[in-house]
Amino acid sequence: MDLFDFVKRDGFEPLAYRMRPRTLNEFVGQKHIVSEDKLLYKMIKGDKLFSLIFYGPPGTGKTTLAEIIANSTKSHFEKMNAITAGVPEIKKTVQEARDRLNLYNKRTILFIDEIHRFNKLQQEALLPYIEDGTVILIGATTENPFYEIVGPLISRCIILKLEPLDRNDIKEILHRAVSDKRGLGNFNVSLEEKAAEYISTLSNGDARFALNILELAFLMASSVKEKIRIDIDVVKECIKNKKLLYDKNRDNHYDTISAFIKSMRGSDPDATLFWMAKMLASGEDPHFIARRIIICAAEDVGNADPMALNVAVSAAKALEMIGMPEGRLILAQAALYVACAPKSNSTIKAIERANKDIQNALNLEVPEHLKNSSDKYLYPHDFPGNYVKQSYWPEGENKRIYYEPSENGYEKIIKERMENLNNR
Repeated sequence: MDLFDFVKRDGFEPLAYRMRPRTLNEFVGQKHIVSEDKLLYKMIKGDKLFSLIFYGPPGTGKTTLAEIIANSTKSHFEKMNAITAGVPEIKKTVQEARDRLNLYNKRTILFIDEIHRFNKLQQEALLPYIEDGTVILIGATTENPFYEIVGPLISRCIILKLEPLDRNDIKEILHRAVSDKRGLGNFNVSLEEKAAEYISTLSNGDARFALNILELAFLMASSVKEKIRIDIDVVKECIKNKKLLYDKNRDNHYDTISAFIKSMRGSDPDATLFWMAKMLASGEDPHFIARRIIICAAEDVGNADPMALNVAVSAAKALEMIGMPEGRLILAQAALYVACAPKSNSTIKAIERANKDIQNALNLEVPEHLKNSSDKYLYPHDFPGNYVKQSYWPEGENKRIYYEPSENGYEKIIKERMENLNNR
């Protein structure tokens, strides 16, 4: 087959798409969920599925597993993208699923890619139909579902986390792509081991990224008459454009934003600026960066420096007013402030402890003296130091300790004040 005929032919699809596994036997990696002794493997093989949510970094096999299920099940398989679908599309799909079940006794599996993009209303629209078995949901997301998906939907699904593929997994996928006729097997191609190792290191566990690099290297090294040899020099030439390593539409920004946040959390202002500069140069939405700075200010600085949140929120508002490119100065100032601030994660630990008690059905009844217009309530400002000891907890419940201020920054002052009050 002539290379250029191959590239130009109708229906040509990217290598990563052509090499997508069709069966569990072809699937590489994620042994912790798809080994023969694991629940998901048995569910797929037995065609006895429950609602699932796959989450993990891009290129780890979330959509692939959904399509393997589609190829394996006797149920009708319906695919929906959360970016383009709304409540009307959900209702239409659900009605068709109900008709299919009633008329033909055939189940419907509904796969929703990027399910975290659904808002609360859209997510809740699915609940009754998952509950009554009208549809079996399979969702895929790069975000932690416990933060991005409503609790009632989470409780009705099995959550399966996919991990970045290791280097050996990536190399296996690359060599298979070179030899398989669905990939490059129709050509006289060789992939040097050093090149495979380099791509596997560069890909950070993302199989799609690795296959995209391989395809570019193949096209660059190709000659119709000679053997196509992909070596490390060819691969390096392909990645000279650094934008290739970062996809603002989610595929490769996951790790970069992680490095940015971890640099702020780790109090390294210079690394913080490096990763932020990379994102901006690659076309990342500056408002997305601003939101991450706000989250970091609350989660990782907290009351160790209460001004950090004010600076971050002010930066987001200033960015709206000023825009880019000057907005990069505003983002840099806010990111540097958060990076250099004293750190404490006491806030997030406190709210997680409180949430745990709520989920464990702690008594939620408001005690009589705290109810609106109660004459039994002791008004703190009527007492010396604007403080009086009284219980603020549900009747019969002992006081819990959720918030434990650290010794860092302003929290040290908060800790001393709370200790003084508790010792009165």
